[in-house]
Amino acid sequence: MNKKHFVFSLLLVLTILLTACASGTETTDDAQPVEEDVTLRVLVHQNPPMVAFMEEFNQAFEEKYPNVTVDMSVVNANDLSTVTQTRLTANDVDVVDMFAFTNAAQPYMKNVDPPNWQTLIEAGYLMDLTGQPFLDNYYESAIADAGTYNGKVYQINLGTVSYSGLYYNKDLFAQYGVEVPTTYDQLVSACETFTAEGIPCMTAGGKDGWPIFVGAYGLIGSIYPDQEALVEGLWTGSIKWNDEKSMEMWDKMKVYAQDMMEEGASGIAGDAAPGRFASGAVAMFAGGTWYAAAIESAEPAFEWGYIPFPGSDDPEDNKYLFGKYDQGWVIAENSPNKETGLLYLTEFSEQENYAAFVNAVGFFPTQPGVTLDTQIGREVAPYLENFRVGYEQYYVAPKGAGQYANPWASYFAPFGTFDDAEELANKVQEDLQSGLDANQ
Repeated sequence: MNKKHFVFSLLLVLTILLTACASGTETTDDAQPVEEDVTLRVLVHQNPPMVAFMEEFNQAFEEKYPNVTVDMSVVNANDLSTVTQTRLTANDVDVVDMFAFTNAAQPYMKNVDPPNWQTLIEAGYLMDLTGQPFLDNYYESAIADAGTYNGKVYQINLGTVSYSGLYYNKDLFAQYGVEVPTTYDQLVSACETFTAEGIPCMTAGGKDGWPIFVGAYGLIGSIYPDQEALVEGLWTGSIKWNDEKSMEMWDKMKVYAQDMMEEGASGIAGDAAPGRFASGAVAMFAGGTWYAAAIESAEPAFEWGYIPFPGSDDPEDNKYLFGKYDQGWVIAENSPNKETGLLYLTEFSEQENYAAFVNAVGFFPTQPGVTLDTQIGREVAPYLENFRVGYEQYYVAPKGAGQYANPWASYFAPFGTFDDAEELANKVQEDLQSGLDANQ
């Protein structure tokens, strides 16, 4: 989305809300007009395009409902879970941007802790939203898969994202006659071509650590397309992180981390990486679809594309985009402002407002009839039929597992300390096995 379209989307939200205010307030039975002064405390995670959108939405909401003041707090994504629990238990928040309900314990998993969202529900901290009219605005599958527990709805999920793709610089590919890779060998060849021309192949926000392993999710998925089966196999022992198939993954991850990634990527912050790619200095950028808005904001005229990470030599294995249900809204059960919270979600869920939101942040919509009218939306459209939920949405670590019990490319130097693929594979399996053995 370019800047003009982003601003237009925000103005559209403001116009819709103000028009509704001028023509008379229409509300559902569960969300009546606010007659007393209310301060609605909203908690969201740091995502610059989303925060910018929410600031505009909050302003429009306050103008439509003059008795309401929206007090929005923004925290780092890594801190959201902890801050959410702290503020819910302190009765210090009304509406929370919570990540989707994932990582439920499965029958084959032994002695695992429930995820934080489940703990909060069972402790009575999240409001039951079952039957609220605004739920009808969303796909039933999104409500069921990402916001329901024990048959009750506690969250409206706002979109899905892919984290397994590669952004590529269309101008550089055209200038040097490089075909967009559909196999791993083609990806290696493309990197060799750009490197020979003095152009770094890839970048990512290595200073933050996680963008490196997230950037390799497509490589994992190309080798293990059924991510749920992968997790079950690891728990049951039918798949091991140092078996022959996994060694293919580790060998390719080493190349990705040490040969494909540009020198100095370990010093680039996560929020600086999109601008680095948009500057035209590198050929590719490994990362999630949520970076698209930041790329366009940095260089609106920059020409880029987005493809699944080609981690396999068989192009049929490289047709999948892996991702997750992302954020959603919940209301605190102990909030004194439940009705205002419901009104807030009702307004947000109106199709025009929701459509502007997903186009601002780049989510794939969870509302029928809404399209992602952006560059990233057009780029991923051919792959959406092959969208799959990724590994980390299914995986729950056994208690007692070591710190290396995950398939992260960031374990390789210079982002981590390992240099030998076999040594790392053995360590990862050892750390996983220690947890599995402890729970027999």
